[in-house]
Amino acid sequence: MPALKPMTAIALILTTAHVPAAAQAISQQEAAALRAEIAALKAQINRLEARIGGGDSAAVMAATQGGTPAPPPLAAATEPAPPAQTPTAVRWKGGPVFSQGEMTFHPKGRIQYDAGLLMTPDSVADRARGYSNELRRLRLGGEGRIGGGFGYKLELELSDNSVDLVDSFITYEKGPWLVTLGNHNGFQSLDELISDTGGAVMERAAFTDAFNFERRLGLSVQYRKGIVLAQAGLFSDSADSLTNDADGADGGDENNSYSLDGRIVLAPKWGDTQLHLAASGHWRDFQRLSSVGQRYRQRAYLHSANSRFLATPQIVGKSESHYGLEFAGERGPFWWASEAHWLRVSRPGVADPVFFGGYGEVGYVLTGEQRGYKNGIFGTVTPDSPVGSGGWGALQATLRYDYLDLNDKGIVGGTQKAVIAAMVWTPVEFLRFNVNYAHLRFGDAAILAGDDRDYSVDVIGWRAELDF
Repeated sequence: MPALKPMTAIALILTTAHVPAAAQAISQQEAAALRAEIAALKAQINRLEARIGGGDSAAVMAATQGGTPAPPPLAAATEPAPPAQTPTAVRWKGGPVFSQGEMTFHPKGRIQYDAGLLMTPDSVADRARGYSNELRRLRLGGEGRIGGGFGYKLELELSDNSVDLVDSFITYEKGPWLVTLGNHNGFQSLDELISDTGGAVMERAAFTDAFNFERRLGLSVQYRKGIVLAQAGLFSDSADSLTNDADGADGGDENNSYSLDGRIVLAPKWGDTQLHLAASGHWRDFQRLSSVGQRYRQRAYLHSANSRFLATPQIVGKSESHYGLEFAGERGPFWWASEAHWLRVSRPGVADPVFFGGYGEVGYVLTGEQRGYKNGIFGTVTPDSPVGSGGWGALQATLRYDYLDLNDKGIVGGTQKAVIAAMVWTPVEFLRFNVNYAHLRFGDAAILAGDDRDYSVDVIGWRAELDF
């Protein structure tokens, strides 16, 4: 029997659907022949369904049972495919860094444990002498990018028995421009801007503490292109100072001080030598803070020994201005750095004192790596042969001379001349062990050695630090 098309077969079944009504007018033999023919047609339809995938089975069954045939199935409406999502990638930078397209998130943390020994003349009665130790920093936070050129960083630090906001800001970056809004550094000096886990010695130059360098709330703009880095900003006071609920001029509600800060860096390369030349200028109006005065002080190198061996009295001034010069460079494993910084306090009706600080250092990575330099500051040493990979890490040595003078125009805060030697071992990236020796000579010290204000102290300090 020739193959039937699906619609022809269905029509035949529909025609036979009325057989029971006409069966009373035909003979039994004719009815039997008709039933046989229907059975043959069903068999033919089954074979046809097998050939075309069974798509019309519902309509065929409806027709053979005397019902209204179902319409042929319609093709399922094609839904638009959802946009393909970029998979989240994870890489390691001391901790996980998650990225998806232009968005990233990096949880950050820092642990620094310090210990040291301050050796003074026996006639120094201050309790800072001898052994001391502290959890120098415990920092937690995160940073990332959220698309469209915007980014952020938020870090909290447990230090000096309090929890402080450190880097906490929003950024926008487009081409060579970087805009930052929040609590961040005001481009004070090279040594201040280098990470505290990237410094060549345990503590920054004496003038950076004595001149009260700190992060402050502000809006800044940076321009980076070629060998030029230009930075400028308008700042108020630190986030912690502004959240202080104390009454009076030094309370957060009444603190309306502000500053203008700027720095320009030239970073040319001369063959294999990276050079760094920079200058910075800063001016701060104390406003209501002028009624409480300012002090300029410094420890005997160790932060864990909290006594200030150099200290000015309270100076009532209406503003302060300071400026600095920087010269540094790097060639292979060898580097050098130097700075000079002057601070003037403007006092109404009397002469303005000018204080001075500066340092010079040379260093060498004994295992051959480079310290690294980027965006106007030095970085950290990454060992070529870390522990666990067939090596013993990286080892660097530094020798620094540090000078501070807080005496001028009748103000006696003391002077310091310090020689500092440091050795830093980096067994693996992000982990460092730092050992320092310092010999400091004080003049006009705030802490007496008997009746003597001119004497020397020796310091041994060590630090373990993890940064991710």
